[in-house]
Amino acid sequence: MHKGSCLCGAVTYEIEAPLGAMVYCHCQRCRKAGGSAFAANAVVQANGFRYMRRETLKAYRSEAGVHREFCGACGSAILSKRESMPDIVRVRLGTLDTPLESGPSAHIFVGSKAQWYEIRDDLPQHAERPA
Repeated sequence: MHKGSCLCGAVTYEIEAPLGAMVYCHCQRCRKAGGSAFAANAVVQANGFRYMRRETLKAYRSEAGVHREFCGACGSAILSKRESMPDIVRVRLGTLDTPLESGPSAHIFVGSKAQWYEIRDDLPQHAERPA
């Protein structure tokens, strides 16, 4: 089991499902949502994720049907989910409070990465989302 929270602690969660694929996502939406060159995300079965505290939880829905949930007090991005994939959520790894044995295994959407950021590791790079 993993536990996580936002920066101010107003939103907390637990994950009782195994963490799926962990990736660094360089798409423009993740960059805009997080204010950085990429987001580190893990795929989690939606029925294995639950909020413990969510008083300040806010959500934003994009035109593409992607919902981003974040703390309305401190702004920490917690997860994203797609209407077309209701069984999974993508949790922001930076909000985990429990340690991970390993980190992301690939970079995705590098075809649209920030031009000012240079990837300097040996992980696989995918121009878009791999099949």
